[in-house]
Amino acid sequence: MKLVTFRNGGSRRLGVHTGNGIVDVAGALRIHPADAPIATDVMELIRGGKDALAALEGYVAKLPEEAGAPFLLDEAALEWEPCVTEPQKLICVGLNYRKHAEETGSPIPEYPILFNKFNNALTGHQSTVAIPKVTKRLDYEAELAIVVGRRAKNVSKEDALSYVFGYSAANDLSARDLQKRTGQWMLGKACDGFAPLGPYLVTADEIGNPNSLSIQTTVNGEMRQNSNTADMIFYCDEIVSYISQHMTLEPGDVILTGTPEGVVIGLPKEQRVFLQPGDEVVVRIEGLGELRSVFTAEE
Repeated sequence: MKLVTFRNGGSRRLGVHTGNGIVDVAGALRIHPADAPIATDVMELIRGGKDALAALEGYVAKLPEEAGAPFLLDEAALEWEPCVTEPQKLICVGLNYRKHAEETGSPIPEYPILFNKFNNALTGHQSTVAIPKVTKRLDYEAELAIVVGRRAKNVSKEDALSYVFGYSAANDLSARDLQKRTGQWMLGKACDGFAPLGPYLVTADEIGNPNSLSIQTTVNGEMRQNSNTADMIFYCDEIVSYISQHMTLEPGDVILTGTPEGVVIGLPKEQRVFLQPGDEVVVRIEGLGELRSVFTAEE
């Protein structure tokens, strides 16, 4: 399934992408009540596990295909929210693509390099991100996001992907001057709006092998990143297993898995043009759609 979260008035709503539009789950339930409980919030759905997902899928499949049905929404008119709204943890992996490590002159990591973002960084598809006044060097990073589906502690590499609920596209926005200020990267990674996530949360069964997906970034229509998740140093199963050896992963936790080559910081200094107000960045990942962000100056 392809799941979305959008805003309707003052509330967040769960939607399901179909061939006819986006099913507003709460809106559909008002018109067509279900015989069993159906999740109407993405976090409720993730925490409900396979049973909750199966119930939602079965319910949506039985909805009548009504032209102009009030619960069937035009995707282009949505006010998007991040596709995962309240992760307990937002964990990122640094320097996890071989060619990206090479372009920055960094050694190939022996272990996954982990850092964190927080919920203040989350924003959705089509959002406007304010470039903080404290940075002059804002960079993009297309990344595959893993969304954890059930509690994971000390899981093996062989079993790790069975703990994944789904995947999404993400942009690990990075203020390079803040990132390089100290030996700790967090300051340059955790500003408001620095984790666009979406547009879709795609369940793991639709993706198959996450370690063989094309991944791209364009800035104002110009291709900047064009790679494949096969270039990861540590694959998705290794990442989930490794993190679970050190902390318990909870349903809804989000893991950003690193970015390929083509970021601004990887260019020769004389060629570096960092993100500016008015720029549009699009992250494309095979099977996960296009995540668009527009940038403005912080007021």
